[in-house]
Amino acid sequence: MTPGILPGDAATPGIISDPGTIRAAVVAARAAGRSIGFVPTMGALHAGHASLAARAGNECDDVVVSIFVNPTQFGAGEDFDRYPRRLADDCRLLGEHGVRWVFAPEARMIYPPGDATRVVVDGPARRFEGRIRPGHFEGVATVVCRLFNAVPADVAYFGAKDWQQTVVVRRMVEDLGLPIWISVCPTIREPDGLAMSSRNAYLSAAERRQAVGLHESLELAEKLWTAGEPVDSIEGAMRAAIEAREIRVDYAAVVDPDSLAPLATSGGPAVALVAGRLGGTRLIDNRILAARG
Repeated sequence: MTPGILPGDAATPGIISDPGTIRAAVVAARAAGRSIGFVPTMGALHAGHASLAARAGNECDDVVVSIFVNPTQFGAGEDFDRYPRRLADDCRLLGEHGVRWVFAPEARMIYPPGDATRVVVDGPARRFEGRIRPGHFEGVATVVCRLFNAVPADVAYFGAKDWQQTVVVRRMVEDLGLPIWISVCPTIREPDGLAMSSRNAYLSAAERRQAVGLHESLELAEKLWTAGEPVDSIEGAMRAAIEAREIRVDYAAVVDPDSLAPLATSGGPAVALVAGRLGGTRLIDNRILAARG
């Protein structure tokens, strides 16, 4: 058995915990002419993650999925300790989609004793989630950069639900000249429109019914945007729709999809961003708005 690899069975991929081992495996596969797709996750996988693995499998020869609950992107009082961890179930799901390797490192392998380096991000990281969760995107950028070093894949796949995160990661990749392509894939939703999220499991039955208000606000935003309404009116209507479901609004905004700054022109394209809280659970969502005449 190769050191650092826990073998799977017919239904599950093998688990690699050591960064050097997964790097060597990926480098060897690429040297043999195989293309590698990479899906970074924190585990507690659902159909949204499965869609990323499936997309990677359709476009690449081999797929790596990382499962690592990253402590540096959680702030004080956030849900790091209770974030769901179910590695065996996650591996079974990934086995159904032909994932070759699961990279599941321990924290000491990502942040060795005495670590003193972080990737500091600015620009699109300053607003919205960056303002509400200080240090969050520094933690995200640091772990993603570390994962990209451990898994030198051709393409990394991210879900569009975390739109600001995809903008920050793409900015980091371009600024640092990292040799990987970022593919942003569509959000997968429940039948009532709620974006799939590992944190949906925190919701009570009543909160789950309320949570659809985020999706309703985005549908309304798209309708008003298409009708030519001004941005401030759209944002006000979005906020009202969320509050009507008794969700505490963190933000409801229509901004530039690449910089997340206020729109330079009223014609777009744009992205509508929302975030709200139900009890102790915080949810986010978004909708891309096509350019209008």
